[in-house]
Amino acid sequence: MSTYHTWMRYFTPSPVHHRLGLVCLGVGLQHGLLPAVGPRTLDHHVAVVVTAGSGWIELPDGRRAPVTAPALLWLTPGTSHHYGADPHTGWDECFVDFTGPATATYTELGYIDADRPLVPLSEAAAARAVVGRIARAARRGNPLLEVETGAAVHELLVALRRARADMAPDGDPVLQALARDAFRPLSVAEHAARHGMTPAELRTAVRRGAGCSPKDYLLGIRLGRAKELLAATELPVAAVARRVGYDDPAYFSRLFTRRVGTAPVRFREQQGRAVPGGWSDRIPDPDDPPMLHVG
Repeated sequence: MSTYHTWMRYFTPSPVHHRLGLVCLGVGLQHGLLPAVGPRTLDHHVAVVVTAGSGWIELPDGRRAPVTAPALLWLTPGTSHHYGADPHTGWDECFVDFTGPATATYTELGYIDADRPLVPLSEAAAARAVVGRIARAARRGNPLLEVETGAAVHELLVALRRARADMAPDGDPVLQALARDAFRPLSVAEHAARHGMTPAELRTAVRRGAGCSPKDYLLGIRLGRAKELLAATELPVAAVARRVGYDDPAYFSRLFTRRVGTAPVRFREQQGRAVPGGWSDRIPDPDDPPMLHVG
């Protein structure tokens, strides 16, 4: 009598599909007293999501670390891995094999962390749902198999990033605090001091959470809000500059033009007429979207 159950499917996307950035190479769902895996080394990435049960994983220094669901096991190319479920209780897992040129960018942004083979999760339901969609798309004879599964790998990486146990439900708390203070005239050193961190510690935290420097993270938020104000209000450019933290409108215009690729006035023209009623911070209800009444 079998002590575990497994379902898996593998396929080989064409070179054209690789140009989508990410391609799915395989998907599987398993549960029960699964046999240990490895030691082995692969030439692609695998995200193993443990949804129930417990077990172990061998870390790069040779130590065995306990694995308790929900958890993510990152298997990265060229790195030996060895792990297994508890031999008495087993575990439930789902996994996705993938590769593609976008893996380098996701690694730089911190969504894939080769230095963390074991990542505790706050929940696994969202990732498990994405894997389920990949499994359904992977049915034999599906003409959209490679595109559907490749698109879902992007979604899976976002779901896993959001589910990390070291992050608040809505994201990294340091990034949240920076976003709240983004329009204040504070230097990076002053932002760090507000969090009881050194500038180097803040740079490390932001690089890990957002894949960029604190300066670029703050700039992205400022310019994003500037675009919204330019598109949705009739505020003068100088007023927009002040709203997003720049007292010198000429400097703001030069910065906006360099980073966005077009001047603020031109950006506004490209967006068409300002939205009647101006800008609102209220998140619209998807079941009751705001309506535009033209009189």
